[in-house]
Amino acid sequence: MHRAGFVNIVGNPNVGKSTLMNQLVGEKISIATFKAQTTRHRIMGIVNTSDTQIVFSDTPGVLKPNYKMQEMMLQFSESALTDADILLYVTDVVENPEKNADFLAKVSNINTPVILLINKIDLINQKQLIALVDKWHRLLPNAEILPISAQNKFGIDTLMKRIEELLPESPAYFDKAQLTDKPAKFFVTEIIREKILRYYDKEIPYSVEVTVEQFKETPQHINISAIIYVERNSQKGIIIGHKGYALKKVSTEARKSLERFFDKGIYLEIFVKVQKDWRNSQKELANFGYIQD
Repeated sequence: MHRAGFVNIVGNPNVGKSTLMNQLVGEKISIATFKAQTTRHRIMGIVNTSDTQIVFSDTPGVLKPNYKMQEMMLQFSESALTDADILLYVTDVVENPEKNADFLAKVSNINTPVILLINKIDLINQKQLIALVDKWHRLLPNAEILPISAQNKFGIDTLMKRIEELLPESPAYFDKAQLTDKPAKFFVTEIIREKILRYYDKEIPYSVEVTVEQFKETPQHINISAIIYVERNSQKGIIIGHKGYALKKVSTEARKSLERFFDKGIYLEIFVKVQKDWRNSQKELANFGYIQD
């Protein structure tokens, strides 16, 4: 008997969805930083054993859209409610359990098995945790509740065991050697964007998109040419920095991460271009992969 299924991870921003995804898959598939809106797409990570295949799907944090790109991100999260075999709803010990009540109502109405994960439990005591579990039982009475600490790997083995028990009988959906549904170029853009999220403040990281113009691989090296798009000339100046120092720092740190990710030498060139108001442009959002056919 072989079991396989889609396990979709949803929840509000900054609750640890991407950290959880990386722990479950065992690879750095999703960006994990302290900033909101880190994950912008649905990203699949595939875990295979001889008799199971678990297709995990990380999704953008649920938020009220302020521009068209965020509308597309919310659609990615809502679609995860309809095509899951198991839904992981991630919260933490800090956020208000009733935040984004509309989305929570949709979660409560699905027939899919829901496991509610209370993350970051290392930040509170046992009495506080019991009270939080009781509150979530009232909000999502049909969900199983599992306290975890994704950062510290607490509860991850228990979660994996429960997921395996809930998986439906099915042949594998993907080749057993496959780790993700995303191409190599996608992870180049994610790694560069992660460095921008880490090293720039305020609006800059959220006004940025990254594309790969060239990806040429040899047995020992990969030559990559990438473009960072911003919305205004002033943002371009900030990304490049005085005498190009800021962009050089991003390029150097991205190259180091890419070499670890691909286990090869990397030659990386990064350019910066202005694409005005791309976050509200239907055409540009389609070009950047936010709008699917």
